[in-house]
Amino acid sequence: MKALDGKVAIVTGASSGIGRAAARLFAAEGARVVAAARRQEELEDLVVEIEAAGGTAVALAGDVTDAAYAAALVETAQRRFGGLDVAFNNAGTLGAMGPLEEVSLEGWRDTLETNLTSAFLAAKHQIPAMIARGGGSLIFTSTFVGHSVGLPGMAAYAAGKAGLVGLTQVLAAEYGAQGVRVNAILPGGTDTPMGRSVANTPETQAFVAGLHALKRIAAPEEIARSALHLASEASSFMTGTAMLVDGGVSICRT
Repeated sequence: MKALDGKVAIVTGASSGIGRAAARLFAAEGARVVAAARRQEELEDLVVEIEAAGGTAVALAGDVTDAAYAAALVETAQRRFGGLDVAFNNAGTLGAMGPLEEVSLEGWRDTLETNLTSAFLAAKHQIPAMIARGGGSLIFTSTFVGHSVGLPGMAAYAAGKAGLVGLTQVLAAEYGAQGVRVNAILPGGTDTPMGRSVANTPETQAFVAGLHALKRIAAPEEIARSALHLASEASSFMTGTAMLVDGGVSICRT
């Protein structure tokens, strides 16, 4: 039996990186997937890829900061596949970067909207749908930045992603009795378009890899496997966790 047989999952940020890897993996493990991101063409390519491998998926493009889009994703899961069991709210942005005094109020707000408010909107619509199914697994992508390590120039990103850990803990306590588990994964450096936008030279890539105890960065598929663990019954007694999947960057001083 596959890990997500009979389950319906929403994956946001599915057009590239961790989200795309997770959508493929969830589908391979039996889930019917609602793939979400802003880029329609990339989502349609993903659906073709999943279906060619024998899986089931549907694409719905939109902006995760839009409340109507959050509702539409859940409605699509219910209408197309009968309900919702798993949501991997993975979409995010590095957002406004640089010394704090140079970050504009607009940049700050936009970064928090994408990284934190979008999670509130998603959960607001996803949790009732999960309760209607008797429970489910809600997963957020946070980060080690602002949790165990402070990196200069990333205040807005760190604040929004750290907020996801607080949201995770409260929702886990609030809805655990109704069968909804809520967890966050905190990836380390990962080979994604967003990661490469920061580490954009061989030298910076080597520097970032060296910060990790494993002396490398992750493939998106490695982070996706951690999300699969939280989505599946393998983690049936896990809720309210901030799970580091960071290659040891949080503890490494070598």
